[in-house]
Amino acid sequence: MASPTTTEHKEKASRRGPVNVAVVTVSDTRTRETDKSGNYLCHQIKSNGHLLHSAIILADEANEIEAALDTLASSEVQVVLFNGGTGISTRDTTFDVLSRKLEKTLPGFGEIFRSLSYEEIGTSAIMSRATAGLYNGTVVVSMPGSPAAVRLAWEQLLSPELEHLAWEATR
Repeated sequence: MASPTTTEHKEKASRRGPVNVAVVTVSDTRTRETDKSGNYLCHQIKSNGHLLHSAIILADEANEIEAALDTLASSEVQVVLFNGGTGISTRDTTFDVLSRKLEKTLPGFGEIFRSLSYEEIGTSAIMSRATAGLYNGTVVVSMPGSPAAVRLAWEQLLSPELEHLAWEATR
């Protein structure tokens, strides 16, 4: 149950209007047509009344991820949602780039995400390096790229807190 202060904060945050969100898919193989996870996020953002600033697909290359983060965090975007590149294979670099850049971390996102993932996929959840934090006043969230993982992150963590996260980041 939310505390009175949390409830008040969420109410204040919701009165600020829609959140400006960017979606970044990190994948060596996905295209606009095959990007189920990115397309799902875009649809959810818009259907929940928020603003979709942009949706991009990048190769899992550290310099591309960093450039996208820097560009988006220097724009009017309030929240950047990365999906993909959070595993432990040699090509998975999203976590490595973002963890070097985040000025404040939100460890609870990754902790709760992995706990919820464990309920769905079992011990394989330990291989997720889902993370979140703040960079240049922008909320940055990174989740695995599988459609099930993205749906879990959106439905159980991000959608209920998106306005609150964006508001808190600027207080």
